[in-house]
Amino acid sequence: MACAQLPLGAGVDDGDPLTGFVALGVLLAVVVGVEDPPQPARARIATAAVTAYRVVSREGTRRRYPVAPTGRNPRLYPGPMSDSRIPVVLDVDTGVDDACALLLAGLHPGLDLRAVTCVGGNAPLADVVRNTLTVLEAAGRSDVPVSAGSARPLLEHPVDARHVHGSDGMADLGMPLPQLTPDPRHAVDLLKAVIEASPQPLTLVPLAPMTNVALLARMHPQAFAQLGRIVFMGGGAQVSNATAAAEFNVFHDPEAAALVLDACVEHGVPVTMYGLDVFYAPLVSRADAARLRQAGTPVGALAGGLIDFMCRRFESDTATIGDAGAVASLLLPEAVGTTRVPVRVELMGSWTRGRTIVDLRDWSGDMDHDPHGLAPAMVDVALSIDGPAVANLWLTTVMGAGR
Repeated sequence: MACAQLPLGAGVDDGDPLTGFVALGVLLAVVVGVEDPPQPARARIATAAVTAYRVVSREGTRRRYPVAPTGRNPRLYPGPMSDSRIPVVLDVDTGVDDACALLLAGLHPGLDLRAVTCVGGNAPLADVVRNTLTVLEAAGRSDVPVSAGSARPLLEHPVDARHVHGSDGMADLGMPLPQLTPDPRHAVDLLKAVIEASPQPLTLVPLAPMTNVALLARMHPQAFAQLGRIVFMGGGAQVSNATAAAEFNVFHDPEAAALVLDACVEHGVPVTMYGLDVFYAPLVSRADAARLRQAGTPVGALAGGLIDFMCRRFESDTATIGDAGAVASLLLPEAVGTTRVPVRVELMGSWTRGRTIVDLRDWSGDMDHDPHGLAPAMVDVALSIDGPAVANLWLTTVMGAGR
């Protein structure tokens, strides 16, 4: 199958045109909490969810892929690049590094932040929405709509990462409640509306479990197909954190990640994976945090507090800006080295569930011995990064707003 190592069958007819609708109904019931499926049914539901898209075959056995296409991709750059900002939407589970990403997206003049959607992940959904509104209020971006989406993964029980991000999900800074209020629409409805209203193809940047994005692909495939590009923070070719095999965002909702990669194949949407192989490299120091806080502005206080919290949490003189690097890659693409390779999401492994299987084999030859074949999803995987350049971009942007 396109993105998962699941056996076809288990009561699912892959040729049945109703399969997708049945799978969607089950997934929606799970997301809204109508039903928590018993363990024996989980594999069957996962199979239905992932196989609802037609299997896409790939001819040939050539195993070396270009780093990036030559020339300009009109889906990514529909007009003169020097005269327009990049229109973006962020999907977040706002913890510390999501907050850093929101500050960069909301403050940099090269980005046009159209909307932010929220999903449960680093913190419960209500905390994520509050944290997101708090960041945008500090950045003076009351014009950006924020909406709540899925509170839990498609199949898994929800977990969070408050042991990393603080009890409130965003560094326990004691900030006042935001005056901004969320958009009443569900995140999936807001995504659809913003995509369809945009005269240019949008870049969607998921920095969280991709539950909302998977539901967009299922419920509104025509809107999903209009996306110019997806750049997601998740996975890793050689690095993991949530388990010995998996990165947190993909581990939290592996079915969603698999569905999104399937949809990108189905609709020809370019996709980039900014994973743990590069995530930790852009570092900001305690001294930088002190300078930010000394600016005496809402942005400076927030940004400095976030970095200082992470330095103290990990007993270090530096902290990564994490998710902000994925946003920075839009502005500074030369700082991130990518290789286009096949990627799958492991859904069934006892020890490896949620792992991104990044196929880095560099030989060409007979693939008949490989029972899985090549993954249809060709992903630009970030494998190298100029960490200081990305960190400097973030600092320059945030400090400029903090003056």
